[in-house]
Amino acid sequence: MPALASYGGEAVEQLGLDPALVFKTLMASTEKHELLVAIVPVSGTLDLKALAEAAGCRKCEMAAVDAAQRATGYLVGGISPLGQKKKHRTFIDASAQALPVMHVSAGRRGLEVALALADLVALTEAEMAGIGRP
Repeated sequence: MPALASYGGEAVEQLGLDPALVFKTLMASTEKHELLVAIVPVSGTLDLKALAEAAGCRKCEMAAVDAAQRATGYLVGGISPLGQKKKHRTFIDASAQALPVMHVSAGRRGLEVALALADLVALTEAEMAGIGRP
């Protein structure tokens, strides 16, 4: 476990990044057991109700750790939205639209990659939605 409350917070501290630019990649599951990728600021939380609305389903819950790791090929705390074992519907919090660049996990805890939002959207075919809470 990280020394801080979250792996994202630990990455911000250890890498000296601006927390406003760092996003965490979370996995959620719908009532039909579809896994979704949710990318939200490390300083906030995922609004599962808003994610369900954006995904067009009744409700979402956080995916089980083993299911997230098996589906993505990454360990929790290092799940990247890029290069996952299987393609999942991806949602990025709308707050990213105001940023020149954003940092997401590069597939290992403590390793981040910086890229423009447009590039992340193109690579993941993500949808923008207000899924984060401060």
